Amino acid sequence: MTGRSRQRGSRFFLSGLLCLTSLLGMQRSAWAAPLEAERLVPVGHTIGIKLFAEGVVVIGLAEVETGAGVSTPGMDCGLRVGDVIEEANGRSVESSEQFAALLQCGGRVELGVSRDGQELTLAAEPVLGDDGTYRLGAWIRDSMAGIGTVTFYDPATGTFGALGHGITDTDTGLLMPMGDGAVMDATVKAVKPGSAGEPGELRGSFDLTRDAGELYANTERGVFGVLENCGFTESDTVPVAKQGEVHTGPAVIRANVSGDGVEEYAIAISRILDAAENQNLLIEVTDPRLLRQTGGIVQGMSGSPILQDGRLVGAVTHVMVNDPARGYGILIENMLAEAGR
Repeated sequence: MTGRSRQRGSRFFLSGLLCLTSLLGMQRSAWAAPLEAERLVPVGHTIGIKLFAEGVVVIGLAEVETGAGVSTPGMDCGLRVGDVIEEANGRSVESSEQFAALLQCGGRVELGVSRDGQELTLAAEPVLGDDGTYRLGAWIRDSMAGIGTVTFYDPATGTFGALGHGITDTDTGLLMPMGDGAVMDATVKAVKPGSAGEPGELRGSFDLTRDAGELYANTERGVFGVLENCGFTESDTVPVAKQGEVHTGPAVIRANVSGDGVEEYAIAISRILDAAENQNLLIEVTDPRLLRQTGGIVQGMSGSPILQDGRLVGAVTHVMVNDPARGYGILIENMLAEAGR
């Protein structure tokens, strides 16, 4: 493994919204253990997540004001929103700042771009803007950070899964391509309750002094990684529900909506859906304590484990915007299938 330290500004949408700028030491791991555990720890604790893209993601294209008029070099070379710029003139692109510096030599730049799984080479001609710097006319993003909830932990391997859905770019809605990622301890400081048409959110603080673990995958069915020395994982394991063992009726979720405390709250599984990816369960919060405190499901609770009949059956993934007491969950077997890829 190689350590890389990079200074980056980040904006994100996981479950809450905040900006994070700091000098972050990162380690990347290519290891992903097959996860076929029959028993797991259902966690329910919040964590801070920081994710650095593999390259930089194009989130918008714009005109550039020059002394000769308006120019559109990004559009002209064929860049599209959602493209990931991975190389510039044969050099790996690692951050927005580094990419901007690579453009300052002026002249033609060959861009190595990933688009929908295909590798492309585009020839770009940056132009000298009114501010005296060479610009491509592309808005780019290289990192995101936010707060989410850990669904499970496997004591045998140290593997964890969280969110139950992927981290997507706030502007393009596309899954963020992951280069590096890590998690931090987080504490819930406040809750903005949800209401019809206005989703609520957990507001927390991160421990920026240390990484609690690293990520190895950002997928449509959750984010996955390895945790180290986390007190909130020191709980008893429960059986993992197999296909056919999940049914409609009463269940509970484990959620951290205040401080460091994780509590169980009553819900009902209304329907089991034959749906792809992460909307397998239709759920409704029935616990009056949680309804009073949060209004139901809020951003930041994504990943809260769902238990039924003493088994881990899934995780909370989405809230219905017009009815925060109701939402969706993913089956745990779908998360585990993704965790080992």
